[in-house]
Amino acid sequence: QLQLEESGGGLVQPGDSLTLSCVASGSDFGSYGMGWYRQAPGREREFVATISPFLGTITYADAVKGRFIISRENHKNTVYLQMNDLGSEDTAVYYCGAKKQGTAFAIVQVEYWGQGAQVTVSS
Repeated sequence: QLQLEESGGGLVQPGDSLTLSCVASGSDFGSYGMGWYRQAPGREREFVATISPFLGTITYADAVKGRFIISRENHKNTVYLQMNDLGSEDTAVYYCGAKKQGTAFAIVQVEYWGQGAQVTVSS
C-alpha cells in the first residue's frame, strides 16, 4: 500500500515557475515508478511525466518537454515536478501516481493516486 500527498500548487502568473512535491507514505517507495498527471476542466486526465524506480528513466509529454522536470529523492519518499515558463494551458489539477516497478507506464497502469493539487496560471 502507498499513500500519496501532493503539495505546492497555487496561483501563478504566465512565465512563472512552480515546484510540486508528492510525499509517499508506506513501504518500499524506491521500488515504485512515479508519475505526474493533470486534469484541466472539462478534459480527461493526461500524462505529464514519469520516472522509473531504479535507473531514473524519465519520460515527458510533448506539451511539457523542455519546461518541466521530474525528479525523486528516495530517502525522502518524495517525487517533484519543477514547472517552468508556465502558461494558461498548464492550468489543471495535478496528480501524483505510482506503479510498482513502473517504467514509462501509462495512465491506466497507475496503481495509487494522490488527491491532487490545483495549479492556476493567470495574469
